[in-house]
Amino acid sequence: MHKRIEQPVGLTMGDAAGIGPEIIARLFTQGLPHPAVVYGDAGALRRALALIGEQTRWQVREVGDPVAAPAGVIPVLNRWRPLPEDLPYGRVHAQAGRGAYEYLCHAIDDAQAGRLRAIVTAPLNKLAMQAGGIDAPGHTEILAERSGTEHFAMMLANDELRVILVTIHEALSRVPALITRERVLQTIRLAHQACRQAGVARPRVAVAGLNPHAGEGGKFGREEIDVIAPAIEQARREGLEASGPWSGDTIFMRARQGEFDIVVAQYHDQGLIPVKYLGLDEGVNVTVGLPFIRTSVDHGTAYDIAGQGKADAASLACAYRLALTMSAHDS
Repeated sequence: MHKRIEQPVGLTMGDAAGIGPEIIARLFTQGLPHPAVVYGDAGALRRALALIGEQTRWQVREVGDPVAAPAGVIPVLNRWRPLPEDLPYGRVHAQAGRGAYEYLCHAIDDAQAGRLRAIVTAPLNKLAMQAGGIDAPGHTEILAERSGTEHFAMMLANDELRVILVTIHEALSRVPALITRERVLQTIRLAHQACRQAGVARPRVAVAGLNPHAGEGGKFGREEIDVIAPAIEQARREGLEASGPWSGDTIFMRARQGEFDIVVAQYHDQGLIPVKYLGLDEGVNVTVGLPFIRTSVDHGTAYDIAGQGKADAASLACAYRLALTMSAHDS
């Protein structure tokens, strides 16, 4: 079994003005089957424990390295500066945004060094990061750049559906030019890898077309003929069980019914709308292709309910469990 399996899972707190500290506190109080350490702010975690009424049963302990902690203790690692004690909930705040970035970077560095079994991320806010001097599209791009990963993809998963994206945060007008044979082929390979890490012995990869009805023989565009189909054929020659291109309006239903293990979607909304329509409570975001396992919640910072004790930790719990599963199969 991989050496890092014995290390704790790194939980990044995300934006402290959102629900990240609360859902992490709730996750710990529900009980964890494997040790975890929080990359975040100790004061924010103490405030979150008070928010959910667990401040007497649980304590926060600041640590200098990723370590396991005894029952009733949340270990917090912060290599940045402490956040203001009166940080307001539910508002864009520069220090909260910069902190979210710093916590993530420190977790990436420790995962790269083999000190973490996996990384599980709570949500950050892009506007808050920008206010803090960091201009990045989101978690996925930061993870890839910081770890030096060239080939990566975003996968969204729940109990009914897995979807992986060829293009991620791109303007729709730019997508057709970004759909290349190599990019589609690489995403098929990553789809196969993600399913293997999830315990699927022989992944069945379905590839969605870009155009309506998968181009309908070239009537609605030639991307399927000139780009996507050749990429699928190459994947098959490599021994991968890939098929398509399939029409985007039916392929997700077929996968949900068990015909396929994962769908390769060509652009952000094509793939994410079907997954998120099934509900955010059990959705998990996975960055595939990194040199370590990273999973995340499938929702944002929820500023509208931050600080009210209403946040649900279900998606974080699912992300944590999937991180354990994928890291157990990682090699």
